[in-house]
Amino acid sequence: MTYPHLRMRVDDGIAFVTLDRADKRNALNDAAIDSLDAAFRDFDDRVRAVVLSGAGEHFCAGLDLSENSARDPIDVLRVSQRWHKVFHEIQFSGRPVVAVLHGAVIGGGLELALAAHVRVVERSAFFQLPEGKRGLFVGGGASVRVARILGPDRMTEMMLTGRRYDAVDGERLGLGHYLTEAGEGLALATQLAHETAANSPLSNWATIHALSRIHDMSMADGLFTESVTSALMLATPEARERMERFLGRTAR
Repeated sequence: MTYPHLRMRVDDGIAFVTLDRADKRNALNDAAIDSLDAAFRDFDDRVRAVVLSGAGEHFCAGLDLSENSARDPIDVLRVSQRWHKVFHEIQFSGRPVVAVLHGAVIGGGLELALAAHVRVVERSAFFQLPEGKRGLFVGGGASVRVARILGPDRMTEMMLTGRRYDAVDGERLGLGHYLTEAGEGLALATQLAHETAANSPLSNWATIHALSRIHDMSMADGLFTESVTSALMLATPEARERMERFLGRTAR
């Protein structure tokens, strides 16, 4: 199947998904969002992890403003909710998603990046939320995902001033997890994708789903959910088998 503005291939259980609008700095239009939605829905159980990247010199420069400038408020509302749905599917597909970030990671591009679970940052990357300077407000989930990492105070300052964080600051603040030299991100992301794909699929699913939801709970509810999830995981045959293999190796 073909996906407009997207390249996709599967190799040894890893899906490589590449935004493919390099001439537009991979800005996201409706067709690109639809392709991301379709690609993640089309994955079957053979896909154990995903590497998400951008073609050309940038990861993603955000919303394609040329397509959005003529929308009515109700249409903007629908587009925002569409982005929320697609990015939610990326975050909660149950598969680890490793993003390779280089060049522009701004606006909607940052919102997309933060739907990934592991983020590899090349030194060319820079992070920005320029919506305030353009008379806009974030609409693809930044008020939740970015604010959870930076905190609402720092995000407010970032939007009001248009502050631009470089790769080093982005990694330090938690917008990325690994910092690499230019051109080295894909290799590291591929390695990390294979490592996460080797985990138990159910363990990956629980980690992806439970931790984010526990964060939204009260302490008591979070601890209870942790206990229930832990008990369910330990009761699975795969968990027992992995534990037995581990104990067998350490006993020798």
